Amino acid sequence: MENLFNFGLFVFTSFITLVNPLGVMPVFMSMTADLEKKEKRKTAIKAITTAFATLLLFAFGGEFLFHFFGISTDSLRVVGGVIFFIMGYEMLNARLSSFKDSPESVTNYVDDISITPLGIPMLAGPGSITNAIVLMEDASGFNSTMIFIIALLITMLVTLLMLLGASEITKFLGRTGTKILMKIMGLIVMVIAVEFFFAGLTPFIQNLLH
Repeated sequence: MENLFNFGLFVFTSFITLVNPLGVMPVFMSMTADLEKKEKRKTAIKAITTAFATLLLFAFGGEFLFHFFGISTDSLRVVGGVIFFIMGYEMLNARLSSFKDSPESVTNYVDDISITPLGIPMLAGPGSITNAIVLMEDASGFNSTMIFIIALLITMLVTLLMLLGASEITKFLGRTGTKILMKIMGLIVMVIAVEFFFAGLTPFIQNLLH
């Protein structure tokens, strides 16, 4: 029982660190600044559901998928870096609020950002996907597998609560404060994008040189 508890605690702490809800929250606030409370809640729930389903998919079939398609986590880092850079550039130029033309465009916007980039690769990024694959391999037996799923679910619920509470912070900052935060986060996201991109690209370059 103690081993299962320690395993569950390790799964939770590793995922909460890699998912980094505190880091995602300001980006979520910036991207949903002009949405109604109902739409913000819908966006957060969809993003969490997407991330949870993605991590479970890779946990149970990640190694098979990677071998089958001949891809690696480094490839995910490169793609994630490109997506992050585009998103950061849009945030830096405050273009994320240009969607509010009609209810249909708002719905499309929510669907888009909740899946990419919030669900993937911000919440379910290369680090957390790799973590899911490795920890699932360490889970021996039914009990440890269930502990893994429960710990991952708790991580996602904690992240959801933090995202849902982000709207109160947005009200506190106001429209001007949110725009300033959006530009600052745009710069940070672009820096993260560069780190992601070159972290994934470096192994490919090293392989070519050798």
